[in-house]
Amino acid sequence: MKTIIVPVDFSEQSEYALKTAASLAAKHKSDIIVLHMLELNYAMISSSEAYHPEQTVFLLKAAEKRLGDFLDKKYLKGISITPVIKHYKVFAEVNEVAEKHKADLIVMGSHGTDGLQEIFIGSNAEKVVRNSDIPVLVVKKELPDFKVNTFVFACDFKDENVPAFQRAKAFAEKLGASFKAVYINTPGDHFMSTSDAYQKISNFLNQTVSGMEVDIYNDYSVERGVLNYSEKIGADLIGIPTHGRKGISHFFMGSIGEDITNHSPIPVMTFKI
Repeated sequence: MKTIIVPVDFSEQSEYALKTAASLAAKHKSDIIVLHMLELNYAMISSSEAYHPEQTVFLLKAAEKRLGDFLDKKYLKGISITPVIKHYKVFAEVNEVAEKHKADLIVMGSHGTDGLQEIFIGSNAEKVVRNSDIPVLVVKKELPDFKVNTFVFACDFKDENVPAFQRAKAFAEKLGASFKAVYINTPGDHFMSTSDAYQKISNFLNQTVSGMEVDIYNDYSVERGVLNYSEKIGADLIGIPTHGRKGISHFFMGSIGEDITNHSPIPVMTFKI
């Protein structure tokens, strides 16, 4: 784990993400890129009528100072920190920064969302999850010493999840964590008998780790099942694959991965399919 990206907006949640990233960086000798995106849009920057050039420079300088003050923390001492400021808020740019710096992980703070706010606005963490090609770790509380003893990975054990499963297992090994894979069995059209579920899991594991133990947990929905199972076994981290749906597909179909990311009190790491 050489490079970690932490998007910040100077909120309390940003502080949680930065502390978590610092804990990981100290243990794995990683560099941290701290990314701040201004609320400016392209018209503000390019239009001479909207903003004079000196006003734009002033805003950028103010952001640089605020970011510098934000990074003046004792827990960052001895860690390589690179601040990056983008002119406006385009969440796809997080992925571009990750690609440019060959980053291994994005750590994001979030307070989660509910109700109409979730449907129409969503959270910044959700937008990063949808756009990121690398794993995204979402935290919602202070974790100054981020230690993972039990890492739960939940998926439907379809072939498309094999790469995500392998990346999650490898990440658990880096953390020195116990890797617990689980299949959530729900009522209705997706219900499977125990024997059918184990056959599906066995076929999947033949492509990954043959003979590995996988739990089957019954619940009313996948989201509830993942959260209830993780709480039951005392998980420190939940790993899930996500399609990163966008636009119409995302609005009508949603994403189980994003729902869990929004609602889980336990840190969640997403792996894009």
